[in-house]
Amino acid sequence: MSDRPNRRAFAARPGDPEQWIRSADAAPREGMSSRFTARLTIDITPELRGRIKIAAFQRGVTVADMLRDLLAREFPNDEGDSS
Repeated sequence: MSDRPNRRAFAARPGDPEQWIRSADAAPREGMSSRFTARLTIDITPELRGRIKIAAFQRGVTVADMLRDLLAREFPNDEGDSS
């Protein structure tokens, strides 16, 4: 009446378990998440958000990358600053 379909594995098992275990010791890749550790949230109008998205698209960059560059230009890292 209500035959259940055969259970399928979510992922294939590794061919060589020893190799699979050893690969976990590899160093993690350097990614964006390790470089940027703080999130900044601001309230903007929908119109400004639209203009920002259009500008980023026209420049061929992501909104996040464009705003990071803008903030870095406006607030450069001062050599003598202890913070």
